[in-house]
Amino acid sequence: MRNGRLDRVTDSTLPTSFVVTLSCPDRPGIVHAVAGALLEAACNIADSQQYGSPSTGNFFMRVEATTSSTQAELSSALAPVAEAFGMKWQINPVGQKVRTLILGSKDAHCLNDLLFQQRTGTLPIEVPAIVSNHRDLEGLAEFYGIPFHYIPVTPDTKPQAEAKLLDLIREHGIELTVLARYMQVLSNELCTELNGKAINIHHSFLPSFKGAKPYHQAHARGVKIIGATAHYVTADLDEGPIIEQEVIRVDHARTAEQFVQMGRDVEGRTLAQAVQWHAEHRVLLDGTRTVVFN
Repeated sequence: MRNGRLDRVTDSTLPTSFVVTLSCPDRPGIVHAVAGALLEAACNIADSQQYGSPSTGNFFMRVEATTSSTQAELSSALAPVAEAFGMKWQINPVGQKVRTLILGSKDAHCLNDLLFQQRTGTLPIEVPAIVSNHRDLEGLAEFYGIPFHYIPVTPDTKPQAEAKLLDLIREHGIELTVLARYMQVLSNELCTELNGKAINIHHSFLPSFKGAKPYHQAHARGVKIIGATAHYVTADLDEGPIIEQEVIRVDHARTAEQFVQMGRDVEGRTLAQAVQWHAEHRVLLDGTRTVVFN
């Protein structure tokens, strides 16, 4: 649910646990009002986290609750509170898989990590399609039994390619798009369309080591720490709100090739963690920053 609207109505097969997330201008009485509405809907609060941002003046809250009420009944109980406090809010069944489209190019490590964890049940996502501007990943998609869509991109065909991508997103009811080492820059229009619903991964050397072979550049400069950053996609390249970061230490004895392998491992872990937190509705946007409840 967003702003009082049900995104997916599943009342016929509802679980009894829900995640409520919300944000609004901070003021006294928010927690009391939310707790009262949840009590009205016969909810038992299993977990509650909140944060008031001193820099933006916004309040954020994530609540897990169990109830005999339906999602629609829970929505009705919370709607007056949301209106009174000017909230942006969502209600999602706990454990409901987020429909996720994964984009890749040639490197398979991030894609493989996501698909493996999805198959083993670690990631609460459902992947109905994989898109790539190359055919290198087609075999991996076939191994996991996921339809593969080859959409080549050139400067002349970029608008048509992005239109096809949007068609797939709408056709499959995609809720999250993941750029798993997808080596294409999305247009400003597409970034706006996917605001808060697309996650990218990059090496943490940016902006110091841009362009081809960043790990080789880092090795040549003798860096002592390498890592990765997962963030939401925005029109400002690789500058979107950060969800997760990880770093590891390296030393002079490591080769450039070892830097690459270690970097791939960190990228895979960092991206998977960001996707998991997003899919569990733990990430809330606070302007150019994120609030991550864990």
